Amino acid sequence: MMLEEIPVGLSTASVYPQGIEAAFRYAADLGYDGVEVMVWGDPISQDVGRVEALSHKYQMPILSIHAPCLVISQRVWGRDPIRKLERAVHAADALGAPTVVVHPPFRWQRAYVAAFEDLVGELESDSGIAVAVENMFPLRADRLFGAGEGSAKRLAARGGSPGLSTSAFGKSIDPTDDGYANYTLDLSHTATAGMDALAMFERMASGMRHLHLTDGDGAAHDEHMIPGDGNQPCSEICRRIAASEFDGAVVLEVTTSSARSKDERAAMLARSLDFARTHLRRPGIADGHGPLSREGRP
Repeated sequence: MMLEEIPVGLSTASVYPQGIEAAFRYAADLGYDGVEVMVWGDPISQDVGRVEALSHKYQMPILSIHAPCLVISQRVWGRDPIRKLERAVHAADALGAPTVVVHPPFRWQRAYVAAFEDLVGELESDSGIAVAVENMFPLRADRLFGAGEGSAKRLAARGGSPGLSTSAFGKSIDPTDDGYANYTLDLSHTATAGMDALAMFERMASGMRHLHLTDGDGAAHDEHMIPGDGNQPCSEICRRIAASEFDGAVVLEVTTSSARSKDERAAMLARSLDFARTHLRRPGIADGHGPLSREGRP
């Protein structure tokens, strides 16, 4: 089977505090292959019609929908997490996105925890959309003593162990423990959890549908650094994906809130894209963007 170049998308969360339209604009201007829509407090992200309009305006396909499962989005699309995940899948279907990214349920969402595996399987079977469950990280006690560089050093001193910690989730923070058909691997989350990203990649195997390409040094908070700026094996993961039959998408989910201007943010996003393109290039395929090249977009 002839493998295509891997599409590289931009998460709309990567331009925060700018809004969702800015993400589409950056993606189009910088040459990304598409966008992942993070559904959260931004009203446009919650409106399928407005997202579709942006997709057409900027000629940016929707590669994935990130369901509103963050703590800060608990009331987005209502309070019932089951209905919210169903709505995310319906949105993906309407927008032509093949993947929905979802976190495991929080432990206090008891009905959702009990229904989660069956719900994910039923939604995938009924829609043909991949519901890719994402690896997460524990709440580390050393966050109380400073979640930044000091906590990263403490993690390293403990040999990668997060130390005293607890999980907010009712399912394992390593989704391969519970077993799903499709997974999202997030390399900032592996850093915060002190997990071996390469080992997790191998456990996900052919079920790995989606990569959040980002980085971290192991701080007690979710860093989402530009790939190559932390200590995660970002380039090796990309090379292994390129050498495999992976047919999903890679999405840059990075923090650019430190940018002091739009030009500085654009430079950070361009550097992220360059890293992805460099390490995801498949042998024997000329430079280009595969099936999502600009020439092939509607």
